[in-house]
Amino acid sequence: MKNTINITQLIQLLVLMILIAWCFFIIKPFILIIVWAIILAVALFPLYLKWCNWMGEKRKKLATIFFTLIVALILFVPTYIIVDTVVENTKFVADQLKNDNLEIPHPDESVKDWPVIGENLFTEWNNLSNNLRKYASDHRNFLLDVGKGLLTGLTGFIGSLVAFVISFLIAIVFMFHSNSGHRTVKKFMNKMLGDNADEMIDLSRDTIRSVVKGILLVALIQTVLAFIGFKAIGLPAAGIFAFIILVTAIMQIPATLTMIPAILIAFSISDTTPAIIFAIYSLLVGMSDNVLKPILLGKGLKTPVVIILIGAIGGMLLHGIIGLFIGSVVLAVMHRMYLFWVNSVELKKG
Repeated sequence: MKNTINITQLIQLLVLMILIAWCFFIIKPFILIIVWAIILAVALFPLYLKWCNWMGEKRKKLATIFFTLIVALILFVPTYIIVDTVVENTKFVADQLKNDNLEIPHPDESVKDWPVIGENLFTEWNNLSNNLRKYASDHRNFLLDVGKGLLTGLTGFIGSLVAFVISFLIAIVFMFHSNSGHRTVKKFMNKMLGDNADEMIDLSRDTIRSVVKGILLVALIQTVLAFIGFKAIGLPAAGIFAFIILVTAIMQIPATLTMIPAILIAFSISDTTPAIIFAIYSLLVGMSDNVLKPILLGKGLKTPVVIILIGAIGGMLLHGIIGLFIGSVVLAVMHRMYLFWVNSVELKKG
């Protein structure tokens, strides 16, 4: 009889594992979108709650519609402007290349005096300005590789943007049904963690919001400020440069480094005084994350900022942009579990 029960339990476990695996492969194409929706819902919920309270509980549906429209305008209008500028500039450059009309401004003689890179930069830049066709022919393989990389990156960005829009709409639904969703998550976490469920839920929530403010918001602020500077100085392909700033800032590459090419071009297309002002402005924008990130990244969070930052960078290297949040949450939870384990050991000894 005992063997029969064990065999029955084994079959039940096997069937359960098959069903779980089956469900996983069914929802696999939608996992990334759902995870993004959860992240957006968690990040935007405080604003959504204040908005609904301001409009009144009885008008929650109307408040949700207005909230969706307002946030969509804030999120997608700047994105549309940057993407439209990138596409327009790319098309303009492509047409000029096709008609053999593209002109690259000649570098100023002062470029030679720049430390380390001055001589080489002046030579390459001058060759490019004098004979674009010959330069492209001499560096054909390199330019093709760069072009393929940019095309792949732009295609991936457009695909991610579409997924982001879908995730945003799903996040609105999650926020509208936040009470039932919170109860479901709490029941599940109680099954998994017992008495520590509430603490882990709050920790995960606060970590996601901290990363949104400390990494994505800072990257967006730097991008907008940089784009304003690019437009003010009359930088060609300002949208492309702004897009590069956004991507690299999210990847935690210092914006100061990625703005150096823009500063170099500014000195070649503008007078010295405006170019110097632009360079100073660009450096201030590039270093602004040193002030904003410590303020926003760890605000209201018990987990040390360095753990959140390591989790964000490591998670992104492992999982892409979504890893910014996954890595931070996992490290924050593990840090909390480590402290709980160490403190419990000390209590037992005491």
